[in-house]
Amino acid sequence: MGVVVSQTKGDPGPRVAVAVVTMGNRPAEVDALLLSVAKQDLAPSRIVIVGNGCPLPEFAERLGLPGEVTCLEVEENLGCPGGRNVALARLREFADVDVVVELDDDGLLVDADVLRRVRDLYAADPALGIVGFRIADEHGETQRRHVPRVGSADPMRGGPVTGFLGGGHALSMAMLAQTGDWPAEFFFAHEETDLAWRAVDAGWTVLYAPELLLQHPKTSPARHAIYYRVTARNRVWLVRRRLPLPLIPVHLGVWIAVTLLRTRSVGGLKAWFGGFTEGLRTSGGPRRPMRWRTVWRLTRLGRPPVI
Repeated sequence: MGVVVSQTKGDPGPRVAVAVVTMGNRPAEVDALLLSVAKQDLAPSRIVIVGNGCPLPEFAERLGLPGEVTCLEVEENLGCPGGRNVALARLREFADVDVVVELDDDGLLVDADVLRRVRDLYAADPALGIVGFRIADEHGETQRRHVPRVGSADPMRGGPVTGFLGGGHALSMAMLAQTGDWPAEFFFAHEETDLAWRAVDAGWTVLYAPELLLQHPKTSPARHAIYYRVTARNRVWLVRRRLPLPLIPVHLGVWIAVTLLRTRSVGGLKAWFGGFTEGLRTSGGPRRPMRWRTVWRLTRLGRPPVI
């Protein structure tokens, strides 16, 4: 659908695509997001929209979207990482995209220069793997859990970090070819950490760029019915997949203590420990632990992989 528009004529730099995954329950928000993409001063070379277990309307003609728009529908909800992998697979087939910007379907690009800034960041640093956006609500407030640093509440402090936010970010396609895609088994929760650790282990940089703003409604992760069980299960899967053996009990011990201190719901704790047990008994994918020098690199960046 649509007419292929790559980069502006004479405009050098990586080719940037946009990917959005939706379950079809936020039609107004998706329209608003795509319109904000259409207003960017750098047109994306491609837009891929995935209907995660839902049908999709015709977006391109109705909203006047730039570039080539590809709508993909999958029969079942594959979860956020699984849905994003569907978009990545199609972009890989096109073989004409260098960077993909993935956006939550209820987000909004307030500024018109976000894609251009993303392109410029990747053009300036060939080792740049992941760029995390700043997430703020309609009042400009960033929740503390959305600041990817330990012990810092300043959302405007950018630089290299050890993780990123799934709501708005950019990924190097060259990096993904080396690290692999999202861990689809996770379905929801901790998939960003898994991908970030793989990126750092492979020598790529994860950058928090607060000048790149995604407006997003203020939410709590506990709004999802499966939150407590899945976050605990995936936490165990994460460390079993990625950490050296001596660090696994340390990491899990820290998170058991943190959970006991933070969680006030008896039902939530019961679900959490049920998920924790599930994570021990089931496989979350092949084990490929990071190197010890990666542990040191994460520690120097301010977040040792036991916190």
